[in-house]
Amino acid sequence: MYSSKLTAQVVREKKSGTGLLKAVMIIFGVLFVLMGIVFSRGFMLPGFLLVGLYFVYDVFSQKEYEYTLEGTNFSIDVILGRKHRREAHVLNLQELEVVAPNWHESVAKYRVKGGTEKLKKYDYTSYNDDIPYYTMIIVEDGRKIKILLDLNSEMLHEMKRMCPDKVYFA
Repeated sequence: MYSSKLTAQVVREKKSGTGLLKAVMIIFGVLFVLMGIVFSRGFMLPGFLLVGLYFVYDVFSQKEYEYTLEGTNFSIDVILGRKHRREAHVLNLQELEVVAPNWHESVAKYRVKGGTEKLKKYDYTSYNDDIPYYTMIIVEDGRKIKILLDLNSEMLHEMKRMCPDKVYFA
């Protein structure tokens, strides 16, 4: 049997105040450095710390997710600042309980408000209102977890082929 490898990349949208916060950090950083040059060197340390904080915030505010489906393995990687990649989950789809849109009745018992089962939740969506997101309930390391995903149709159809009674479409 042939196994295929599907990959999807999801870019998380920036929050509304991100650009303003970055501009304020740069302005105050430059202002403190200039005040350190003109008035006292004591102002330089906060200025350099703000510029350093700007670069750290810039890296951690840019998030992307990469979903990879290879055989029965589904992995999720988190990419920070377009450079730093870390593997968040490697899941076996044989332990899948359900994949369904967030409004579907099969995941109703796992909702935050009104659900009967409380699970640890991981959110790997883009926060884009135009893209429907899916809820995946799966067992990882012996415990059940809830993962929110922006799955494309190709990946959903492949999951449906592997687990026909556990995957629901929007």
